[in-house]
Amino acid sequence: MTTHTDSFYANSIPNMPAYPQLQDNIEVDVCVVGAGFSGLSSALHLAEKGFRVAVLESAKVGFGATGRNGGQIVNSYSRDVDVIEQRYDRKTASELCNMIFEGGDIIRQLVETHNIDCDLKQGGLFTALNHKQLKGLEEHKKNWERYGNNQLSLLDENDVKQAVGTEAYVGGLLDMRGGHIHPLKLALGEADAFVKMGGQIFEQSAVTRIEKGQMPIAHTEKGSVKAKYLVLAGNAYLGGLAPNISNKAIPCGTQVVATAPLSDEQLKTILPSDYCVEDCNYLLDYFRLSADKRLLFGGGVVYGARDPQNIEQLIRPKMDKVFPELKGIQIDYAWTGNFLLTYSRMPQFGCFSDNIYYLQGYSGHGVTSTHLAGKLLAEALTGHAERFDAFASLKHYAFPGGRHFQIPFTALGAAYYNLRDKLAI
Repeated sequence: MTTHTDSFYANSIPNMPAYPQLQDNIEVDVCVVGAGFSGLSSALHLAEKGFRVAVLESAKVGFGATGRNGGQIVNSYSRDVDVIEQRYDRKTASELCNMIFEGGDIIRQLVETHNIDCDLKQGGLFTALNHKQLKGLEEHKKNWERYGNNQLSLLDENDVKQAVGTEAYVGGLLDMRGGHIHPLKLALGEADAFVKMGGQIFEQSAVTRIEKGQMPIAHTEKGSVKAKYLVLAGNAYLGGLAPNISNKAIPCGTQVVATAPLSDEQLKTILPSDYCVEDCNYLLDYFRLSADKRLLFGGGVVYGARDPQNIEQLIRPKMDKVFPELKGIQIDYAWTGNFLLTYSRMPQFGCFSDNIYYLQGYSGHGVTSTHLAGKLLAEALTGHAERFDAFASLKHYAFPGGRHFQIPFTALGAAYYNLRDKLAI
């Protein structure tokens, strides 16, 4: 039996719900593979529209990146307005940019509608380590305001010190449409809401093969699901089920640590605003406080999703640089999780064999984009595919270097941009 990784999130939920293993051959309208945010959002939105939906999960609900990420509600995609407007035609760019805040809105709506207790807090802060990055945040604010976000504030050096309590930053951009959550609690709350609507979730039910046809069938070790539509939402944990889409992205690992709970005195100086924070570097650091006042600090990328031997050794120097007064603080939890990186850094949505859909490749912006993905999928299956098709029209490029060299080539490119960040060029 596959259980959750030994993370702060998993250990903070004493009575983890369990769903049965599939041990029968069943038939539904839609079979969703993967019980992460992509699959759960799809299942919820489809159930709301009257579809009979079954979700197959190889491990536990929220087992992958969904239950391990930094818990930050960060708007837009891994490529933002400036790149989208340069890269795509006007109609496509407009359609994509008009959706950049919708994922966060969906999360807040689900939390309110289904009364999900997930430690939701408002406020996300982007921080600049140099004046070049601060100028970029000024442009960022203008771009987001053009698409309707009027909850943005530029912070100068003194303002950001008041919010974060560090000498590391020269300014920042506060987005009150951002925020943070306990991601595993959110996933479990969404799963519970879906089941209460009549949906079915099967854990420990890895899909071993897919049988294509007019009614595709997802086979597991002890059962199968026949459906009108199949949705592949396993993202970095999909494995080899669909090589035609998995070869268009590479899994990457990111690391997070959780400190021991901070004292009241430390809280006054470390993060008095209780916002979530991420810096503007290419290989960025991100952090926030948990509900029980731990500092959750993450950063870095391991290309190819290898688990590093010593996560604390990778993260502690980054944390000490931002908060030198926390040097030596006890690290209670350290874990890693995999996300799926695309060459374009844009999500990959699409359909093959006419009835097999896929949602993947959020490239580090999965908390919000996954929730948008599920809503768009439900729209597409009810005859309103225009917004889904805006994403489906984007070309999915393979990484240079082929199967053997794409990971080192990507790591080399990241090292180049990391050097540019350090030199502020």
